[in-house]
Amino acid sequence: MKLGVIYGSMRKNGNTARLTEKVIKHLPDVTEVDLKNYDFKDIIDQRHDNGGFDQVDDEYDRIIDQIIDCDVLIFSTPIYWYGMTGVMKRFIDRWSQTVRDDKYPDFKEKMEQKQAYIIAVGGDNPREKGLPLVQQFTYICQFIGLQYKGYVLGQAAKPDDILQDEEALGDARKLGELLQKRAEMGNYL
Repeated sequence: MKLGVIYGSMRKNGNTARLTEKVIKHLPDVTEVDLKNYDFKDIIDQRHDNGGFDQVDDEYDRIIDQIIDCDVLIFSTPIYWYGMTGVMKRFIDRWSQTVRDDKYPDFKEKMEQKQAYIIAVGGDNPREKGLPLVQQFTYICQFIGLQYKGYVLGQAAKPDDILQDEEALGDARKLGELLQKRAEMGNYL
């Protein structure tokens, strides 16, 4: 049983990471991937080229290798301009290549066996204005086959503001307790 957290913030120890820590702090076997620490490129769309996608010399595969065997994925992103961060979007865009990559011939099948949660924090009424982000992730999960399970939205603008959002902290605690119970039973799913 493994849980993978994919961080999409460009800030170290930001509000989104702090809220995510509330979820995972008591969970065993958590793989944390901070996208800002990896050098990976934008996708070059070659879906319709005769030769398919060219190999890309970057660190994207290192990220996939860390999360491919996780049972649960948590996508943790600040809300930037009412959507996910650019680095998170760039990571997900590369899935178009991965589903056709010989290195990961069963990528989509493995993703279908996982559950997904979203943790997002924004400063401008995120419980309403963050819902388009939640909907976008819902569609992404549907397309790739991830079992979308829910989200936690928090409100914060300045560093550590999230510690004042009792509703988000409570939601994070509940999600952490749910995942901890499942881990103790031996199965996140």
